Amino acid sequence: MTDKIQKRILLTSFLAIPTILLCMFVIYPTVKLMYISFTDWDGINTTMNFVGLKNYSQVFQRKDIWQSLKNNNLYFIIHLFFIPIEMYLAVLLDRYIRKSEFFKTVIFMPYIINGVAIAYMFSFLYSSEDGVLNGLLALLSIDKVRWLSNPDIVNYSLVCVSLWRFTSIHIILFLAGLQSINKDMLEAALIDGASIFQQFTKIIIPNMKSILSIILFLNVRGALMVFDIPFVMTSGGPGTSSTTFALHTVKTAFEFSNFGLACAMAIVLIIAIIIISYIIQELPKHSGSKIHKIMTKGIIHNVLINFRL
Repeated sequence: MTDKIQKRILLTSFLAIPTILLCMFVIYPTVKLMYISFTDWDGINTTMNFVGLKNYSQVFQRKDIWQSLKNNNLYFIIHLFFIPIEMYLAVLLDRYIRKSEFFKTVIFMPYIINGVAIAYMFSFLYSSEDGVLNGLLALLSIDKVRWLSNPDIVNYSLVCVSLWRFTSIHIILFLAGLQSINKDMLEAALIDGASIFQQFTKIIIPNMKSILSIILFLNVRGALMVFDIPFVMTSGGPGTSSTTFALHTVKTAFEFSNFGLACAMAIVLIIAIIIISYIIQELPKHSGSKIHKIMTKGIIHNVLINFRL
């Protein structure tokens, strides 16, 4: 055999197994998911009746689905407001804290801990009977708070758990972006009399656009796919107060035996993530716009004032 044929055989052999696995566990399930979304399959019977776009119309018409998206929106907004704080903590670790390797490890630990374990740990902290938080409030002669059974505060309690778990990965990404910036540029700017605010707006932010895009995408995707924390801690309760879109999808399939609607919800979620990821990728290309500059300077200015950098 010639060298060209040997190379083709070798490449085909190496690619065969990954291609088969990709078809079995990604492509085929996706195609099957799309097919079921056009049926009324209940997950048990072998017959599937074609219902067209009925399931998709229900996704956009049912109030309970929109309520779950509203809960997801709360995760996104609060995480978004914490991005400047995460950047500030990354700057502290990168510049002002000596021997910061230990603190970097401590900060990263929550992200690598299993989500179910974290949910059970915070369930104990939030417990209305013998929880740690209510115990501290009792020492201050404050009445107990129903952290997980009060519809008005349950979502905020769950978002705090999400912040504790996922803030660490954002800080590590910001650290990677800061450490990739040429230190000579910052030193030259400092010698030229540039303030910290000017260093942020003229050097640090322009060199961290890709990191900001990644963090924003992780924020959006994570907010849309929140599942384990509300599932373990509240099961979406009280009532449906803390039900997220992903949790609602699972319940629709396995509790209400409506796999067709659940698959339609999953397809809508996939399309939403693809569209949002495309928009986020396009943002850096238009980052020179006047609106973007005003927003960026305003955010950084507030961070510098509030934290006295």
